[in-house]
Amino acid sequence: MNLAVVTHAEHPELRGTLPRIWPEFMRHDPVVETFWPRLYEVYPDFQLWLVDTDAKETIGYACTLPVRWDGVPQPRGIGWAMSNGAAGEPTTLCAIVAGVVPAHRGKGLGGVVLGRMVGLAAAHSFDSVIAPVRPTRKENYPLTPIERYVMWRREDGYMYDPWLRTHERLGAELLEPAPHSLKINGSREEWEAWTELQFPEDGDYIVPGALVPVHFEDGRGTYAEPNVWMRHPV
Repeated sequence: MNLAVVTHAEHPELRGTLPRIWPEFMRHDPVVETFWPRLYEVYPDFQLWLVDTDAKETIGYACTLPVRWDGVPQPRGIGWAMSNGAAGEPTTLCAIVAGVVPAHRGKGLGGVVLGRMVGLAAAHSFDSVIAPVRPTRKENYPLTPIERYVMWRREDGYMYDPWLRTHERLGAELLEPAPHSLKINGSREEWEAWTELQFPEDGDYIVPGALVPVHFEDGRGTYAEPNVWMRHPV
């Protein structure tokens, strides 16, 4: 496989060619719904596509956003970056999301993307790359608090979670969790449509793809996704 990492500004026609790789409910954070399309319109040079040039297929992507950061990790994570963080003269590049189609995971492509992000930050004289990282294996442990999960280590000393570990191996510093990086609130009917599950009564439910339980009260479900702030020096 020959891999090319290109910007949206270079190849805008690639938008829409990547298969959906995230759970449907993640599309319904109100901040994301409002501001996500603007990333491609306002910051096309900061959005990346991964292309298998042999197969002529889009196999991954990454979205970044220049932000003004005072060095304090914000609990709202992605929500902060796409609203408050985007105000003012940018100092830092924030990696919003990165994803690879399942067939190409585990091949080191995440490290390639992160390297390109750091290169983007350096080219624009930003001080660092920060990221509210979505731990890939946390969905297997939805009842474990994120504060404990980030402390798990393997025997070799590296972080247990594969995506957090990729960041760490590339020199990223673990800052702290962002407990409300996304916040999704919907009616029982909306959640049933998003997940193809049923939620007969109020309470907490384990939902495939969710990092923590979805809480239902008075017929409405709320999901607050925890991410983990990490910082790459430039």
